[in-house]
Amino acid sequence: MRTSWQPVYPAVGELERQAHALAAAAPGTLRLRAAGESRAGRPLWLLSAGHGERQILTVAGAHANEPVGGASALRLARLFARRPETLERLGCTWHFLLCLDPDGASLAHGWVPEEPAPSLEECHLRFYRPAFARQPESLPVRGEDRRPLPESATLVRLLDELRPVAQFTLHGIEFGGAFTMMTRPVPGAARAFRTTAALLRVPLDDHPCDGPDWLPAPPGVLLLPDGRTCTERDPSGFVAESTWLYPRRYGTLTTLVEAPAWSVPAVSDSRTATDPGREVTRIGRLLMGRTGELADVLGARAGADVPEELAPLRDAARELVAVAPSVAATWAAEELGGSRGHFATLAVAARRIPLRAAGMMRRALTPVAPRTADALGDLVREWCQELDKTYAPRWVPISAQTGLHVRTMVDIAGRVCTRNHDRDHAKDG
Repeated sequence: MRTSWQPVYPAVGELERQAHALAAAAPGTLRLRAAGESRAGRPLWLLSAGHGERQILTVAGAHANEPVGGASALRLARLFARRPETLERLGCTWHFLLCLDPDGASLAHGWVPEEPAPSLEECHLRFYRPAFARQPESLPVRGEDRRPLPESATLVRLLDELRPVAQFTLHGIEFGGAFTMMTRPVPGAARAFRTTAALLRVPLDDHPCDGPDWLPAPPGVLLLPDGRTCTERDPSGFVAESTWLYPRRYGTLTTLVEAPAWSVPAVSDSRTATDPGREVTRIGRLLMGRTGELADVLGARAGADVPEELAPLRDAARELVAVAPSVAATWAAEELGGSRGHFATLAVAARRIPLRAAGMMRRALTPVAPRTADALGDLVREWCQELDKTYAPRWVPISAQTGLHVRTMVDIAGRVCTRNHDRDHAKDG
């Protein structure tokens, strides 16, 4: 069993083993408990560090295809075990929800990158990301005919219990650029994030395509507009209540940190695009062309019966193909302007959506339609080769991915806790 931090993506079982080992080795600082259960009955482990009055919550593993968050959480917990004075200076207790979706993570895990040159193709041949309604950071909107997932209910219960001064949600993208989303501006935080990314040699996404209703503060930062409700809209048009926005009722700052596994330097280009209309038309055609090619390969197999444990892969892939026209329409409806980096981000996303769908459907169909699955594997290989030729994506070492998460969290926590300390001190005076 590893007891020191290693640059790997830990599977769900490894997360649990390492958390137990950490808590046993530092009983005065770290505590571990199950905060709830997943749909399949897996425990949702909460690792807590320190004993301060202020509460901070880090959420990892909200998306099944983003295992880097768990590695980052363990890395920061180890730092606190070695240096508990860090927590004492902040006056906080720091909680880590180590994997919000262990069921999805268990279905996704299987690709362990071998540094320094892992395979983009192998990553996608083992890919899984749940359909929108199965992602636990998305709550049903009022009046919607679905109940919150057990994982979502656990997170909301924790937010109500802790009322944290800060919530961090750790994410990772297969290929693209780094960015952060904050529910309110924090003086100096955006500059510090950009400095951290530069030190780690992780290119920033100049203007991310996530959060279409958020305000861009280039490079690499999105801010929540004033007056927003708790609803969050995906570029596909899917609308949900968001656990990112839920704790604003307690004055909580939520910060999302996105770290790419492969960086695409083109998304950092801040120069103004010369012909935005032409660019967005070309990108929309690319997305629709590739999803159409995927649909042609699938034919009648798109709705095939598959083993029950693989049905989530099929369903998520079908959803991605179905929402492609809505995504293209969202992009086309943008105000025509922006940087070259922004249109590179859209072009990367236009490649990512069908690539994810092809990889998931290949896995789902392998037991029941091996020839179709092989054809889908050929698409994955072809599209990865085209991506490599077009954008030359560079692997970001896992130490840099987790470093971006950890340094950003510690920096923002210091700023938030210092401001709260000064305000409390002024009240006492």
